[in-house]
Amino acid sequence: MADVRTTDVRVGFDVGGTFTDVVIAEASGATTIHKTLTTPADPSIGAQRGIEAGLASLALGVVDVEVGVHGTTLVANAIIEARGAACAVIVTAGFEDLLEIGGGTRYDIYDLFLPFKAPLVERRRRYGVSERIDHSGRIVTPLDEEQVVELLDHLAAERIDALAVCFLHSYANPVHELRVAELARERHPELAVSLSCVVANEIGEYERLSTTVANAFVAPLVDRYVGRLQSWLFPARLLLMASNGGTLSTAVARSRPIALIESGPAAGVLAAAELSRRVERPRVLSLDMGGTTAKACVVDDAQPPLRSDFEAARAGRFKADSGIPLRVAVIDLIEIGAGGGSLARIDDLGLLKVGPHSAGADPGPACYGLGGEFPTVTDANLVLGYLGAQSFLGGAMQLDADAALRAIDGYLAAPLGLDPVHAAWGVHDLVNENMTSAIRTHVAEHNRDIRGYSLIAFGGAGPVHAVAVARKVGIREVIVPPGAGAMSAFGLLGAAPAVNLVRSQPRGLDQVDWADVASMLTQLEADGRAELATADVAGDDVSFEYSADMRYSGQTHVISVNLPAGPLAAPTMRDEFDRTYSALYTLLNPDFPIEVLNWRLTARGPRRSLGNGRTQPVGERLPASRRPMWVAAEQAFREVPVLSHEALDAGVKIEGPAVVEQPETTTVIGSADLARVDADGNLLIVLGGVS
Repeated sequence: MADVRTTDVRVGFDVGGTFTDVVIAEASGATTIHKTLTTPADPSIGAQRGIEAGLASLALGVVDVEVGVHGTTLVANAIIEARGAACAVIVTAGFEDLLEIGGGTRYDIYDLFLPFKAPLVERRRRYGVSERIDHSGRIVTPLDEEQVVELLDHLAAERIDALAVCFLHSYANPVHELRVAELARERHPELAVSLSCVVANEIGEYERLSTTVANAFVAPLVDRYVGRLQSWLFPARLLLMASNGGTLSTAVARSRPIALIESGPAAGVLAAAELSRRVERPRVLSLDMGGTTAKACVVDDAQPPLRSDFEAARAGRFKADSGIPLRVAVIDLIEIGAGGGSLARIDDLGLLKVGPHSAGADPGPACYGLGGEFPTVTDANLVLGYLGAQSFLGGAMQLDADAALRAIDGYLAAPLGLDPVHAAWGVHDLVNENMTSAIRTHVAEHNRDIRGYSLIAFGGAGPVHAVAVARKVGIREVIVPPGAGAMSAFGLLGAAPAVNLVRSQPRGLDQVDWADVASMLTQLEADGRAELATADVAGDDVSFEYSADMRYSGQTHVISVNLPAGPLAAPTMRDEFDRTYSALYTLLNPDFPIEVLNWRLTARGPRRSLGNGRTQPVGERLPASRRPMWVAAEQAFREVPVLSHEALDAGVKIEGPAVVEQPETTTVIGSADLARVDADGNLLIVLGGVS
């Protein structure tokens, strides 16, 4: 066995579409950032390279790591690209076509050629078996075990890797699903079995089936990936970021990999929430723009908003019901294909378009010099002077300005009859408009007035675009922290282990048996403690949050209502429902009856603070300089100061236009804006220059 040193070194590593970010936190509180290109064919390779390089810079090795916390887009990418396991589905006989039927809705009723996302499992691999359980949990038709055995043998002969099992009303009584899993273990233990009673144990047949199928589809992929990371990171303990903003043990992540669907984006929102607490800004909008996507999230009182459903791989942009519905707890954010690597093109109508497709890490933007020839947002930003060719990644990666100019000129400027600079500005401004549109949609869904919020910008490309986006949406303050380019990795290290559990008991509010609910919640608490024990969380360190899915009787959609303190009763639950509903929709219907569908519990372990230590740069600190930058208000280039964020002392004020560089990102300050540095090194930018 390897010699294990107890150095209390923690590593957070976030694998994005273009870059893999690594943050190493030492026992002293010092943190070091390392950034490397992602390896799309096998993301674990890029992660290993980045972690080894970062540890080597501190004269440390993997043996010194106490815990590694990982955020990944692996699950989301596998579902979007329909690249997963050879998978089969077993359902109650007669429900084999449920994946196509779905909820029976069309997300655009006027489009006769409406595209829908193809099911992850084709029809010939979906099988019905004889069994039936009613809504109360009573067995109506016993499970035909002989039929199940024959089917399992057939799947083995067909070399099926994963199986999803979803029987009617199994949330009320899972006995038949559990028996199928038992038979599978006895006859074909190599088969990865996902049960709906484990993955999504709640009412809603289509959504429960869809979630279970997605879980099975990615399970072998995640199992292999986590196995590679574990074997390499041994003897460190590995945790994975879940979509709910909590961390999971590898055992739980392997059994419920669909919980990782929004793994990477969740970590960034957590970091933004923590920063909002430190800078005493109770209302913030986080903007995380990386190489492939941009994510935005409204955060009030340092509490990221959670929801219990999510829609993956939408066929229509911002179109609800056009994707794959998943019953999984997620931080409620909006995500679009807008990043530094987003490809710019001329469409069939001769219009400029940016995204959602990305050049990624391979081949990357044209200016990377790795084989990419098509123009991207990063190429446009380089042409405009927002990025420095010699200072990218702290000088560790040189950009080819001539290649960026050729790509912009050849594929955009010439076809549009523009000069390359105005074509580059069009790319920059259009991607800002795309993010602005997404933010407005997200804010409207949360019934917020964004004008009273501050924008926290991070990600490799976020601070480049943040001031312009804030101006478009009506926000007057932008905050850029030290280490902003790797902020999601910081969020990983501060996250607490957490699991979400649910039980369905649909009842009218006046029909709820409150003693039964109390007993059920007690059992959920025990289940939550047991799951967190797999992440080495002691039972006494677990805290609980309770909520219920409620609605007016007859409605389709539900809202999440936090349970009031003290004994539960119909009047107090009605008050909480009214308070939550009015915050979302303003108007109430006080005479309408209310019903409860699901009871939810979040079990959470203790979180860890990273302290306020400055980060060590990934490259050499670059001296202050000047360079030409396109100033939109003047429609011209101007020589502007280029400052190093790490070198700025607290209290320093910067008048725009200016550029402030970190090794991992760059902040662009507008011509009418004023920035200052606070005691923790955060860059606070006031649009319009009046604080």
